[in-house]
Amino acid sequence: HVLQGPVCTNLGLKPGQRLTVKGKIAPNAKSFVMNLGKDATLLGLHFNPRFDAHGDVNTIVCNSKKVEDWGAEHRETVFPFQKGGTAEITFSVNQNDVTVHLPGHQFTFPNRLNLSVFDYFDTQGDFTLQSISWE
Repeated sequence: HVLQGPVCTNLGLKPGQRLTVKGKIAPNAKSFVMNLGKDATLLGLHFNPRFDAHGDVNTIVCNSKKVEDWGAEHRETVFPFQKGGTAEITFSVNQNDVTVHLPGHQFTFPNRLNLSVFDYFDTQGDFTLQSISWE
């Protein structure tokens, strides 16, 4: 059973803007997800830190999704999250990609769907959203 957190549907994030998400990770967390896209069917960035899920341990898996079609998985082995800890993640939208800022690390993920605006954001899994801000 996947816990669905709050859903935002008209963020209007454009290149040059960023979204900062803060929250708490469950003490027995297996994984959590943050989705950023046009809507629930067009996800420009599926961000999925896995403590122990789907055969991955302490790995961040990113992907994109167009309706039912997932893209190629992108893995980051830097894993700055701790069970029971807090997390602060910033997503910066650029012209051709999204930069994900983590504590002490950052990486980019391509805007494969060529989205001109990111309206949709949700969280799922072992994560409790505490605050969300964008600028």
